[in-house]
Order: sequence, then structure tokens, then C-alpha cells
Amino acid sequence: MDRQPKFKPQSESRFFADGNTDRPNPANVVARGRSVEADARFLGEDDHMYRGYSGALGLPDNTQWLRGFPEDVDVSQTFLQRGQERFTIFCAPCHGALGDGNGITKQYGMGATPTFHSDRIRDMAEGEIFNTITNGRNTMFGYADKIQPADRWAIVAYVRALQRAQQGTVDDVPAANRSELGL
Repeated sequence: MDRQPKFKPQSESRFFADGNTDRPNPANVVARGRSVEADARFLGEDDHMYRGYSGALGLPDNTQWLRGFPEDVDVSQTFLQRGQERFTIFCAPCHGALGDGNGITKQYGMGATPTFHSDRIRDMAEGEIFNTITNGRNTMFGYADKIQPADRWAIVAYVRALQRAQQGTVDDVPAANRSELGL
């Protein structure tokens, strides 16, 4: 196996008339296991779903962070539970279970971790939070290689739920459900 004849990329070949080993793909070829319809998803061409913004990359003045969630995302109880699960695994060690910046890493001398309950983060667009999870910010490293895009959106939804729970008032509870609060 160590010494077998083989063609190396971009080397010469007397076998083919053009003298090259590299061959062009046949017309209409599609990679195995993929369809033409899946190309956009495979390549992550939907800026809202896969990047959290629309506009030119690297040009903040032209970037419009997505407010709300992409059309493909259905925010449901199951989705929030998935967000809580992913948050607990990836985010809570630093940001704390309540998103208050008091995770276990603080006890070991890690620098200040932001609370999600500050006005700065509460006012951030959902797309910007998604982008921070994806690419990181300051001392936080990016999680693009560890968390799938749909799960990053689930985490964003769960962060919004944490924020709402922290800032909620009795007026936020529908009148029909206020009796359940025992007030």
C-alpha cells in the first residue's frame, strides 16, 4: 500500500489527452447525499438564519442586525427547552444559570462576565446576540464549531426568556392567569 501507483493532484499524466490528472466534473453533477434545493442551507446562504444580520460583512455601518427571529425558526416551548439545555451546557459555566454573570468560572478568578440583564444586552438585537455566540466577543470565544445554528437561536430565545423573567411584572401576566399567582 505504501508504494502503489497513483495520480497526485495537479500532476502530469500521459493517460489523458490534455496531459493533466485533474478532471473536470461531469455536467449536472451533484455531491452525494445532497440536492440542488439543499444548496442554500448547506452553504449557509441565508444571512438571517446563519449570521444574524443582513448587509455587508465586516462593515458595521451597513450591517442591520436581525430583530426577532428568522422565518425558519418556530419559537415554541420545545424550542425554549432546547435553548435551556444548550445554555446550561455552554453558557451557564460563565454567565450563570440566571444569566447574571455569576457562573462557576467567576469563583476561579475569571474576569468579569456580563450579565444578560443589563440595559446594553437587553437592548441588543437578537441577531447580534446570535453573532456573539457564533463568533465570540472580547474574552468569550466563538461557538460556531460547537453549536448548530438552530441551537444558537434556541439559546437566544432562552436568554430572552431569562431577561423577561427577571424584568417581568404582574402586568405582564394575562388577567385570566393572575389568580394562579396567589396574589
